[in-house]
Amino acid sequence: MMQMRPIVTVTAAVIFLFAPSIGSATIVPGPLADLRAQVATMSQRAPGHVAMEIRDLQTGLGTAINSAASMPAASTIKIPVMVEVFRQLAAGNFDLNTHVTLLPSDRDCGSGSLCYADAGKQYSVLRLLRAMIEVSDNTASNMLIRLVGRPSVNHTMAGLGLLHTVLHDYIRTSGSGIRYALRSSPADMVTLLTEMAKDELIDEWSSREMVAILSGQRHNTLIPQPLPSGIHIAHKTGTLDDTLNDVGIVYGEPETYVIAVMTTNLPSLSAGRSFIRRVSRIAYFDLQRFGLWRENNGDTLPSTTPDANAPKPDGSSPAEDLSSPQPQPSTAPLKR
Repeated sequence: MMQMRPIVTVTAAVIFLFAPSIGSATIVPGPLADLRAQVATMSQRAPGHVAMEIRDLQTGLGTAINSAASMPAASTIKIPVMVEVFRQLAAGNFDLNTHVTLLPSDRDCGSGSLCYADAGKQYSVLRLLRAMIEVSDNTASNMLIRLVGRPSVNHTMAGLGLLHTVLHDYIRTSGSGIRYALRSSPADMVTLLTEMAKDELIDEWSSREMVAILSGQRHNTLIPQPLPSGIHIAHKTGTLDDTLNDVGIVYGEPETYVIAVMTTNLPSLSAGRSFIRRVSRIAYFDLQRFGLWRENNGDTLPSTTPDANAPKPDGSSPAEDLSSPQPQPSTAPLKR
């Protein structure tokens, strides 16, 4: 059954390090303090408008800037579409071998090759899922949105507390309306991917298979580009004329983390690429250093706050405990 969990929201334009069940006066380890400082410095010189969140999967600690800002989602909206497909799979509405017929109204040639296929041709749900995520095929996405129902995608996201993630229309790349039709935020994407990485989104099988599909991503010039070769990354990119996003799970050693970087109003896509790559590189190396720090310090997170459940200065409750062992995503073929 779908897990409905509250979001950990980070106020826009302010950078935080947040910890599960630790009061506000937390002493953060050096690597995380370095991450916070470097990301803050980068954000001051960022191209266009940027929003991001980085969260360590083991501890729930992380850092964020403008994390709750509503941003053009571009093709990262295909992750919520995939989630709704798997939710309806789990409900027994159809299976992965169910075939969907291509209609002329499904076509969008902004990305992918299915828009050139003949109307009336049929494709399995599994093939459409892989096309939607791996090569970001817009026509495959529209076929799946039609299958599950656009309102259902929005209802499921709202039920998860992801109030910035909204699919106002099918994916139509002609005109500027797509900037407003597909919306999300780094906080929403990190929450969704964290649940997925912990095998808690819909159910264990669904979570692992969604991670496996995201691991087949063929557009790897953003978050993966500056990282050491061989690192397992499950992610989804999104691109518009002035927008560049990448969100995903990085299975580092020793530390796994979730990262979402969204940029818009860019002077150029090249500037956006450089920014996302720098953030990715800093996040990876600082969080791997944090993993080594945890190993050397017995996994202890020091705090000067005597009451671990003390409210934060703004009166809100401490962040939710997101501690979890690192899951290993499935590499087996989808069988459901």
